[in-house]
Amino acid sequence: MTSHSYEGPARESPAGSGRRRLRMGLAAAASAALAAALAMAAPVAASPAPKLTHYHFQTLNNSNDLTFNQLLGINNSHVIAGYFGSGAAGHPNKGYYLLPPHYSQLDYRIENFPGSAQTQVTGLNDRSTQVGFFAPTNTGTDANFGWYSTDNGVSFHEITVPGVTFSTPPVTQLLGVNNFNQAVGFYTDAAGNNHGFIYSIKHHSFVFTTITGATSVTDAGINNRGDVTGFFTSSSGAVKSFLRTRYGKTVIFNFTGASATTALGVNDADEVVGVYTLGTAMHGFTWTAKHGFTTVDDPNGVGTTTVNGVNDHGDLVGFYVDSAGNTDGMLATPQP
Repeated sequence: MTSHSYEGPARESPAGSGRRRLRMGLAAAASAALAAALAMAAPVAASPAPKLTHYHFQTLNNSNDLTFNQLLGINNSHVIAGYFGSGAAGHPNKGYYLLPPHYSQLDYRIENFPGSAQTQVTGLNDRSTQVGFFAPTNTGTDANFGWYSTDNGVSFHEITVPGVTFSTPPVTQLLGVNNFNQAVGFYTDAAGNNHGFIYSIKHHSFVFTTITGATSVTDAGINNRGDVTGFFTSSSGAVKSFLRTRYGKTVIFNFTGASATTALGVNDADEVVGVYTLGTAMHGFTWTAKHGFTTVDDPNGVGTTTVNGVNDHGDLVGFYVDSAGNTDGMLATPQP
């Protein structure tokens, strides 16, 4: 484990563009009223006031594979979800969650869907529920199936999206979950487009997210208010991020000049995290409607950083690529 501090520059928020599809190796049902409200949308207001946040960074890698780790979620008790292994043929994903406060090698709990060749733990809540996806093979082009566990991985349950036509191979992933056991994720159709949804673990039912003019939608994070964040591809091919409140209002946002802005997580204060792409560089970010964007780059991976999860303390998890070409797990904690 290594640690360092860095102050990320603040950037202003425009209205508009950015993400790429999650894949193996990178990485809730609501009421009828909510389903009807999902079609509503509202533009982002004028540029918000930027802020400056100082973070302390730690590199956290499971010693089973120091070449590839991604941290994907963190709850309010500071438990972290993630996995090691790139997912390339012969290099399978293996899921884990990591316990505080020391985050030592003894604190990793390996967690894999029974009988699977690969597993990612992508999200967790404060009440022992975890979500993710698994693959039955490790060929490099593998089917993905969403799963959840409500007892810290003692038992696992696969989800099935009914009445749809899947891609070949089929892809369904769960990416986040709140304390009310509402999970979010997506499936990929036969045309290769994603369809985001909220899944109720209690009722085993789906509410699909639609955005006018979008050809592909991915729901990536949900908070305890029921607000959902994610990203979509517009008819022009631009990848943009969204935050949709439980009342049905949708805010669409992007980083100025970015070819893709990809929202991946959200906390109860509606602080959204993700990654934006400028040229070949990828920069992590936090975003709020009030303050706009703050760029978050791990000092060991400037231009190769992704922020994947955030808790209500403002702690961030994600990953970066180091100078040796390894993908390293990242924890960033805000400093006073």
